Amino acid sequence: MKTTRKIISSIRKWMIKNQIDAFIIPHDDEYLSEYIPIYNERLAWVTNFTGSAGIAIITHNNAYIFIDGRYTVQVKQQVDESLFKIMHLKNNPFIPWIKNNLNNKIIGYDPRLHRIKWLDDIKDLSILRLKEISENPIDILWDKRPKIDLNKVLLLDQRYTGKSSFEKRSIVSQLVKNNNCDAVFITQLDSIAWLLNIRGNDVPCNPVTLCHGILYETGDFDLFIDKKKIPEGFAKHVGKNVVVHATKNILQELKKLKGKTVQIDPNTSNIWSKNLLNDSGCTVKYSDDPCSLEKACKNEVEIKGMKECHKRDAIAVCNFLAWVYKNIELDKLYDEGILADKLDSFREQLNLFKGLSFNTISAAGPNAAMCHYNHKNHQVPGKIKMNSVYLFDSGGQYLDGTTDITRTIAIGEPSQLMIKTFTLVLKGHIALSLAKFPEGIAGQHLDTFARQYLWDCGYDFEHGTGHGVGSYLNVHEGPQSIGKGANNVPLKEGMVLSNEPGYYEENSFGIRCENLIFVKKFNKVNGKNLLGFENLTFVPFDKKLIDVNLLSTKEKKWINEYHIEVLNKIGPLLEFDVQNWLKNATKPIS
Repeated sequence: MKTTRKIISSIRKWMIKNQIDAFIIPHDDEYLSEYIPIYNERLAWVTNFTGSAGIAIITHNNAYIFIDGRYTVQVKQQVDESLFKIMHLKNNPFIPWIKNNLNNKIIGYDPRLHRIKWLDDIKDLSILRLKEISENPIDILWDKRPKIDLNKVLLLDQRYTGKSSFEKRSIVSQLVKNNNCDAVFITQLDSIAWLLNIRGNDVPCNPVTLCHGILYETGDFDLFIDKKKIPEGFAKHVGKNVVVHATKNILQELKKLKGKTVQIDPNTSNIWSKNLLNDSGCTVKYSDDPCSLEKACKNEVEIKGMKECHKRDAIAVCNFLAWVYKNIELDKLYDEGILADKLDSFREQLNLFKGLSFNTISAAGPNAAMCHYNHKNHQVPGKIKMNSVYLFDSGGQYLDGTTDITRTIAIGEPSQLMIKTFTLVLKGHIALSLAKFPEGIAGQHLDTFARQYLWDCGYDFEHGTGHGVGSYLNVHEGPQSIGKGANNVPLKEGMVLSNEPGYYEENSFGIRCENLIFVKKFNKVNGKNLLGFENLTFVPFDKKLIDVNLLSTKEKKWINEYHIEVLNKIGPLLEFDVQNWLKNATKPIS
């Protein structure tokens, strides 16, 4: 790869000029989002690696790229191993590796591209010599860099949000005041979008706009954004006391808070943000983004919207499934790319559709064993084959909500292991769906519900069981989650999460069953709310993959009742031939 070699050579010349021994290139951009605009894909420009997570280090003599288990195949296909040594984070954790290999070296980093928490963690290694750079060499060297899009902000109507921006700012500003702070510097794009009831098109899949904000304890708000993005009617939409500033004026406004206490979230904000606060003379206080928990607990209007968009989404998925089965009967075994495009096309026809909530995972046979597989990262997409399984994980963004669903279906006659493991995964899915718990319980306490039947047989899966989901916002939303990790955020009424246990047999097949669920109150016991879940997703599970002999009476009842609900809610919305397919797909099991 001649171009890559030249890029690395140019970066090394810059390093020598700036007296730097090693330079860190993360996947993250200035806004630290899960998805980033193409013009901020610095890691991809240098390495050709297009995964959503990764980090490179260039020294005078070597170059390294660190990736996790999701990308072990992809990285070898995209990265020239004669130029980069591939490092797996499981075997080579990043910070310990730096400690052991870059001792007493001057390490350059761009403060815009790293979290405050990262710097605090790495600073504990006092033997390291870290050097902030004021200008990223990639930004200097990147010729023919894609242009920045200037998309207008979308003003999201209160019929979808349930609360005005003024109401939200009043609630969150009180939290800031209770935290003994004068203001909060907000850097999470979805927090600003939620707070102002705006959406954007600056980032793939996440409907946010690139900006920063300061919320004062009075409820006033300063928005820092390219003013060309502001549409007509913005001021009326967001309500009083919201002032729009050019991004370059952030420090100027922060200096007005000199001597005041400003909170910032070290887990979601970059080092550059903290530097601005220090330079302005503010007292910096670390604290969680005050919007996160309020945003996570959906109000009645948002829950209603989520229910409605999931019904429409189910039309697309059922149309797709009926189409797949019909073509299998005609011996038309398409590849993953054709299947993904077909599913996406069904969604595009739906009312209020605004785009995909993430890139569709379309995985045939052994490719499904890679839980974050993307057929676009391979030269030739896999093709579905008889006597295997096909897994697709997809979702949509709608004005009234966000969807995310995974289904695994049999192609021909599945093996006994496929049937057994699918049934164990489904049993865990059902157990979590039926879970009841007193308020105060966190997602980490519920994770075992989803894994217990797999564990009984010595199986497990490495990803989390459930992530939070936004309302026409990010499909991955905190602070709540369900998994093995120490997430001790209590689940609260109105939170939306995924329920997605799985099983992956390397080089053979993969299985995942995913619905979205929301937390609701079922009862009150001894003065404490008893919480549980209600399903949002209504698409049948493939009965061909279910071993009824492994199911309890309670589990059979759940499946049959769920399928009746699918037929009653979605059936009337479908065309005649798809409706007939759904009737067959939802017939009771015994």
